[in-house]
Amino acid sequence: MIQSMTGFGSAENEDFAVEIRSLNHRFLDISIKMPPYMSKYEISLRNIIKEKFRRGRFDISISLVDGRMPRLRVNKEMAENIYTALSSLQKELSIPGRIDIGMLTEYREIFTEEEPEYDVNVLYSVFHSAVSNLESMRIQEGRFLTEEIRTRINFLKEATQKIKELAPEEMITWKNRFTEKLSLLLGSDMIDNNRILQEAAIVAEKTDISEELNRIENHLKQFNDILDSGDSVGKKLDFLLQEIVREANTLASKASDYDISKLVVEVKTEIEKIREQVQNIQ
Repeated sequence: MIQSMTGFGSAENEDFAVEIRSLNHRFLDISIKMPPYMSKYEISLRNIIKEKFRRGRFDISISLVDGRMPRLRVNKEMAENIYTALSSLQKELSIPGRIDIGMLTEYREIFTEEEPEYDVNVLYSVFHSAVSNLESMRIQEGRFLTEEIRTRINFLKEATQKIKELAPEEMITWKNRFTEKLSLLLGSDMIDNNRILQEAAIVAEKTDISEELNRIENHLKQFNDILDSGDSVGKKLDFLLQEIVREANTLASKASDYDISKLVVEVKTEIEKIREQVQNIQ
């Protein structure tokens, strides 16, 4: 199922609070902010995200609900040994001054942090709930995006069909204008119809947009097929849009008819809107 890369999911129980925000990103980028003593579970939590999602930036916050902090433990035996060694050295070398608690705090190895008690299974349970809520929101947003994109794709189909209908008229208009100009320059008696046909053939070859229109129609069909396939399709759709843009640019350079040119501008504008939406799809 198609997902948006933008979403939010959270979950909380009596022990943990988890919040996950996801944003657009070309790849999968995961950032986890949690107490240092839980860092040993970071890889496992990252893997849960990787199993569920393919793209997006994920900002994850994990905290203990009651604000429990690690308890500080002092290794009294080590502190005593350090004090005794310093006192002995001071006496032996006749070093002035006194040895106080401030000096002992410089030896960080005598202090250790004891983790607060918590159940890691509860942590994983809350994390899975937050991930599930995030996924639901991304799927819902993806559904809205898909519906809007399909509406715009239908507009492109209709515009392409209108251009197809106008294309033959463009050649007739050109032929009439060309004939009128020759009549003004040479007079109607001097006009060579064969010459007009030759010029028309040359112009037709240079301005023929049938191939571009056919390719756009095929790309639009592919686009809908990819949308129907679901899952992680953002990159495929983005690539296909680049191909459609290329064809639209060629149309713009070939078309000289005002109505066709106007439609091509509308097509390019609509493609840009679709591109913005596709860049938000996983």
